[in-house]
This record gives sequence, C-alpha cells and structure tokens, in this order.
Amino acid sequence: MQAWDVIVIGAGAAGLMCAAEAGKRGRRVLVLDHGKRIGRKILMSGGGRCNFTNYHVEPGAYLCSNPHFVKSALARYTQWDFITLVDKHGIPYHEKTLGQLFCDDSAQDIVDLLVAECEAAGVTIRLRAEILEVAQLGDGFRVATAGDELSCQSLVVATGGLSMPKIGATPFGYRLAEQFGLKVLPTRAGLVPFTLQPEDKQTLEPLSGVSLPVVAESEDGTRFAESLLFTHRGVSGPAVLQISSYWQPGERVCFELLPAGSLTQAVAESPNQELKTWLARQLPKRLVEALLARGELTSKPLKQYTAKELAAAEQLLAAWPLQPGGTEGYRTAEVTLGGVDTDELSSKTMAAKKVPNLYFIGEVMDVTGWLGGYNFQWAWSSGWVAGQVV
Repeated sequence: MQAWDVIVIGAGAAGLMCAAEAGKRGRRVLVLDHGKRIGRKILMSGGGRCNFTNYHVEPGAYLCSNPHFVKSALARYTQWDFITLVDKHGIPYHEKTLGQLFCDDSAQDIVDLLVAECEAAGVTIRLRAEILEVAQLGDGFRVATAGDELSCQSLVVATGGLSMPKIGATPFGYRLAEQFGLKVLPTRAGLVPFTLQPEDKQTLEPLSGVSLPVVAESEDGTRFAESLLFTHRGVSGPAVLQISSYWQPGERVCFELLPAGSLTQAVAESPNQELKTWLARQLPKRLVEALLARGELTSKPLKQYTAKELAAAEQLLAAWPLQPGGTEGYRTAEVTLGGVDTDELSSKTMAAKKVPNLYFIGEVMDVTGWLGGYNFQWAWSSGWVAGQVV
C-alpha cells in the first residue's frame, strides 16, 4: 500500500490550490482525478479565457445556508492574493465588466499556473484514476483505485458539483460525505438559462438573438443589473444566470426593460408620438413588436392614454413579468447550488467536524457565488485554507 500524507480527490481549481499549499509545507501530496485532463472546468470557463476572480469579492456575493461560513476563508486568502499569484506567473489579464478579471490569452494559463505551483511543491498528479472505495484506516484513510491501494493521513474532497456532466461531473463527493455521516443539502442547477412556458415560447422564440440591458428581480427581492438574451430555448444572458440562483420553480422573474417614469416623461415631451414608435427608439424593435403581439401593450398616440392605461404600461415596462417553465439544468449550468452542509465543516479549515482529517473544498459544499469570478475565488480561498492544515 502506497502511503501519502495527503490525498486530494479532484484536479480542479480548489483541489490543485490545496495540493500546492500542502506541498509547500513539506507534505507528500497525491492528487487523483478520474478525467483525462487537469482543470477541465477551468479550461471551459469564461469562453476559454477563465474569469479567475473579481475585484469586488465579498461574502454577500455567495449563497450558503450559513451566510457567515464564507467570511473566514475569503478574508484569509483574498482576490488580491490570487491576483498577486497571477502576476508572479506573468499572466496578462484584463477587467471586462463589473470587476471581472479574464486572461488575455487563454484559460490554459491558469491551469499552467496551478500545475507549476504543484510541481514546485513536489505534488504528484494522477489522471484517469477511478476510485473504487474509500474507508477509514486508523486516524487516516484507505483509498482503493482501479490500479492501486493507497493510504493517507488527510483526505481532501474537491470533486465539484453536478454542473457540466459532459466534462465529467459526478455526485461522487456527495456520496462520500453521506458515507461518513455528513448531511448533504438538496442540489439544483445554478447560474443557468431559463426555459419558457409553451405559450411564452411560441411568442418569444422569434426573438432569439435579441439582447438588451435590464434589471432582473426575483420574488425574494434580489436584483441584478445585467443583460438579457433571448434564445431559441428561452432566456439567458448574465441577468438571467445571476437571478436563476435565487429563483424557485413556480416563481416569476420581473425584468425592468425601462426605468420607472420613462413613459410619463415621454408623454410630456412627445405627446403626439405613437407608443410603438417611441418604444422602438428605447428597446430592440423585435421586442416591442412581440410585446404588442402578445397584447401586453397597445399602441396609440401617447396623449390618448388615460392615466390608468399609462400607469399599467409604465408598470409593465418597469417590471415585465415572466414565469419560467424551468431551467436548462446541469447540462448548461455553471454551478451547483446546495451540496455538503457547511454546518458539518469548520469555516477556518474546511475540515469535517465529526470525521478527523476529512476535508471538503470548492463547489462540492453548499457555497455558490455570483457569476463573474466569485466561484473561482471560493475555490482558491477554500483550497488555500485547507492547504495550510492538511
């Protein structure tokens, strides 16, 4: 049986970060991954340029059943710490919007950074390693793969969530947590496009490709000012991906197409203008035509609207309601909501409270960030803090 100090399951962002940090402390570290490539999700992220962190990371940008859980790790390893590491490796990057940082060249730069850090720390990485069994062995663990019997003092689970199954996502980490008696909260797709109800699909499908800035609002009052994109399956774009994490089946989402008061101002300034003419200057023409065809608006000269009609049109444009049929699910979701209950873990070390030397980091736990580099920062922060103690 091969003996290691630390075995990390998962060669993704969190797992590689943790492995490198543990290796720097002189620990003998082995990373196991069932895939053929290191960091597959990193390589796909940000359109292949990896949105690796955000200038504005803060605890409020994370969904977790315990909103305080993320504070310690995010404070101890910040976005500035990771940016320093990126600078150290000479990786060129740029800010896109809202503090989002992307590689200038390729997401491969971030994978190369992590691999270089692991190599410098003496970490061993084994790919195509199918894990058959994990069991406690004294204070440590025995890990059986298709080819080896391994033992370790510390076991780190960095297996990610269920999003993007085509690149190898599995529920392995959740099953392992349950095997050791840890609670796993229900999971669902997050940062994911919406599908439409059949009646909406019929009238909105022709808008495929239309995009516009909106403010999306969920029923719990969460709001995101981003862009909305109509697709042939439903609605997407950053505004939809963000709000999807706060949406529950059966709920409506409202989109502010125009700021409240816009129409009232238009009546005062251009009373003789037709509503559809004025709207076509403010919004994509195809969207205006769809709103009229759906009967949500009627067009006549602005001065002919009664106060009640004007208020109704104003309300519709300020909070256009849409009840999604569902989401596109894990197939296109960027993250998984839910996972290993953070009440089972130490916020300072990511260690399981009731299983000595067992750790969970990254997306496998019930921590989900906003779109825009927040989930990668959680991977770096949670991986770093675990790497200091494993």
